[in-house]
Amino acid sequence: MNFSTYINNRTVTVNLQKKRGQKHTYLRLKSYDLIIITSHSYFSLDDAKLLIKNKKDWIEKNLEQMNKNLLNDDEFLFLGIKHKNLDERNIDGFYKQEAKKLIPKIVLEYSSLMNLKPTAIKFRKNKRTWGSCNYKNELNFNILLMKFPISLIEYVVVHELAHITHKNHSKSFWALVELYCKDYKQRVKEFKSFL
Repeated sequence: MNFSTYINNRTVTVNLQKKRGQKHTYLRLKSYDLIIITSHSYFSLDDAKLLIKNKKDWIEKNLEQMNKNLLNDDEFLFLGIKHKNLDERNIDGFYKQEAKKLIPKIVLEYSSLMNLKPTAIKFRKNKRTWGSCNYKNELNFNILLMKFPISLIEYVVVHELAHITHKNHSKSFWALVELYCKDYKQRVKEFKSFL
């Protein structure tokens, strides 16, 4: 079920998805012109409109951030800054080259601090994950991390290094992340503003 609302001088489509058995209501900004609300089957259109009204300040702030990061066809993000692709370079190739230069230095710095040594560092372009640590303690990093500011890349490195000790997202895992990245919750929020 869809309806339109007016936010930040722009018409935004709201898609309401009702799911049987769902207990909570979730509001997600999918793009600068689409909001998705998922809720239980009794959540009405009026409930959705009220939720949008109550969350208006939060929505406006986050849509504004999304619009800042919106790219034209001839633009790309590098370390959190917009650049013009004047020489029509292969951006994925550029990201891979830069990731191989930058990320191993950050891994070396934090692996020394955390006393956790990966067995290998690999790079590829992923759709869903920014990094991973397998059972052999090999770290894989998404080359698209090069879009983001260094503080966010550092968070992903600390996160994956912590998986060398904890192969889960337990309290102990997050305690270890926080030890070396005190403001990790803020960095996660910032991460989402770029997506």
